[in-house]
Amino acid sequence: MSVIDAIRRLDERRLERVLRGRPRPEHVGIVMDGNRRWARQVGFDDPRIGHRYGSEHVSTLLGWCHDLDIRQVTVFVASTDNLAKRESDEVAHLMQLVEDVVAEQLARPSSPWRVHLAGRLDMLPDSTRHALKHAAEVTRERPTNADVTIAIAYGGREEIVDAVRSLLDEEARAGTTARELSERLTDADIAAHLYTAGRADPDLIIRTSGERRLSGFLIWQSTRSELHFCDSYWPGFRRIDLLRALRAFADRRAGT
Repeated sequence: MSVIDAIRRLDERRLERVLRGRPRPEHVGIVMDGNRRWARQVGFDDPRIGHRYGSEHVSTLLGWCHDLDIRQVTVFVASTDNLAKRESDEVAHLMQLVEDVVAEQLARPSSPWRVHLAGRLDMLPDSTRHALKHAAEVTRERPTNADVTIAIAYGGREEIVDAVRSLLDEEARAGTTARELSERLTDADIAAHLYTAGRADPDLIIRTSGERRLSGFLIWQSTRSELHFCDSYWPGFRRIDLLRALRAFADRRAGT
């Protein structure tokens, strides 16, 4: 272990002591940003290599969360804009990693996580959609209280549009008129049709890479979330970075 690693480990232990008995999020959302910039920073000629490291880092993050008793995690893998605007070969590379790394690791019997999906899955390649749905299916009955949601082909505005469409379709089939619905419509009616219906809203959302925006991530669900922006690129996100985010969360909640 290097001197730097030893110091970091001491800092982690100190933060763990500080966090004992303090408010802790039950549900953490992660905007995993900066894969390509990390690859360039560390010297890779092909920035797509950052996607591989970033994909493999998902299971590392989930291990940290499980050890810290955070039992709900939502990870933002790819937005609808990512799929529509990135070069086709880069999107194909990312989707292959989602199949071979993210879905495969979560489906393993050794994983404690139940898998949920959020997004317009019809935008995904058939093989990617099948791999993710398989992971969700085989983990559905796991005797665990650990739930991870994979937000892919996801956009916050699109989620709300899809929720409203689903609600209107349901009410139309029940014979409800538009006026009747408008007179009794509540936010709970829309929430019941979101991709994340039935699951708790995030207490804390972390975004890596130094960007200070949510980019449409859980815009309905994040109205009461604490936000934490970390300068580390996603593949370089460390356990101490997570602990610092938890400390910032505890400080804010203790002050409310």
